[in-house]
Amino acid sequence: MNQIAAIPAAISRSPATGQELARYPFQDADQLEAVLASTDSAFRQWSKTSVAERVAVLRKMAEVLRANVEPMARMEAQEMGMPVTQARGEINKCANLCDWYAEHGPAMLEDEKTSIEGAWISYLPLGPVLAVMPWNFPTWQVMRGAVSIILGGNTYVLKHAPNVMGCAYQLQQAWLDAGLPEGVFAVLNVEPPLVSKAIADDRIASIAVTGSVGAGAAIASQAGAALKKCVLELGGSDPFIVLADADLDAAVKAAVTSRFGNCGQVCIAAKRMILEESIAPAFTEKLLAAVKALKIGDPLADDTFVGPMARFDLRDELHGQVQQAIADGATLLLGGHKIEGEGNYYAPTVLADVKPGNTAFAKEIFGPVASLIVARDAEHAVELANDSEFGLSSALWTADKEKAQQIARRLVTGGVFINGFSASDPRVPIGGVKKSGFGRELSHFGLREFLNPQTVWVDRK
Repeated sequence: MNQIAAIPAAISRSPATGQELARYPFQDADQLEAVLASTDSAFRQWSKTSVAERVAVLRKMAEVLRANVEPMARMEAQEMGMPVTQARGEINKCANLCDWYAEHGPAMLEDEKTSIEGAWISYLPLGPVLAVMPWNFPTWQVMRGAVSIILGGNTYVLKHAPNVMGCAYQLQQAWLDAGLPEGVFAVLNVEPPLVSKAIADDRIASIAVTGSVGAGAAIASQAGAALKKCVLELGGSDPFIVLADADLDAAVKAAVTSRFGNCGQVCIAAKRMILEESIAPAFTEKLLAAVKALKIGDPLADDTFVGPMARFDLRDELHGQVQQAIADGATLLLGGHKIEGEGNYYAPTVLADVKPGNTAFAKEIFGPVASLIVARDAEHAVELANDSEFGLSSALWTADKEKAQQIARRLVTGGVFINGFSASDPRVPIGGVKKSGFGRELSHFGLREFLNPQTVWVDRK
């Protein structure tokens, strides 16, 4: 046996070709200790820096990201298959995030006055935050939490997905290039038992998780046993409701972008398309035409819209879900098969006649598969949308904006996007309810999740 291959390691593999790109040997217990000691020591120094010093690093980080868009985007395309044009947008979005928090974050960190004379609330850092992150947006998923956590005076320990460790170390180097002291942003490359050890370690103050329901439940259980706060952004089966008076062309365009961008591997993608009965045939016809026109191919090519799925095992799982959905009664209108060849490609798929109880209705379908569900009317559409264990985000298409706002308050999700599709933006929080998790990222909500709101009261009588 090859001695190098025998060493336990995170393996970076091209989903477009199946070829191995790199190996990153897992850290052992001694190396875990070194990371924890480093981030704890860094916290003791970083927490004492002024907000102005932290802001200066964020502004520099934005510059570093913009200067390195191309290599960082290519790394994402190579490691997990995101089309390079979409990856460039992701890196630029991260730069914009740094700029936004640099401008607006300081005001959020100021002491907050109360109605009591001599009493205020200070927002103080908690300590090192362990972040367990997924592979689907290797840079954005990390940065949308890390920027506010670091701005707040905490340190950030990244446990990234094993298949995107190249992206993890690339991002760590970007922070160092921006002037962030060593240890404030640390990378942890360990197997699950050492993740559990890190969670239990007293030097880790809090945990942030983005991932599956199973992973979130397991980590939250361990965090609870250690009496540590965690923020969970988990799965979603987001409804995309189209009512009879909607602009169908605009709705179809948004549905295709939301469902098939990044090969459908998006938590807040439009997974369940709930169509009012009278417009369902027209929407379906337009959707099929648009999906057939999508360019599938090399993620490094600028004209590719749908690249390969990130891992071969995930494609097998997705195909099993599609076959089960058909067995459950769904009608296959398009796709439904693996694309032959060396790459990890799956044909963009459209399923119709999806009803409650069907796998495509009840489970999160994480790949390029759209599920079409017909509702009798708006009331039935809301009922179908809420008939889910998930509650991450949702979209609603209608010309009646007043009615839309009334419906939005009845949708049990963390976000509602009227005449648009779900997206993350630093100006508003993102997060879910039910089995989609708890806590929020972005905006002032995300910044304050990992801060101690300390009451200070002088001369209380």
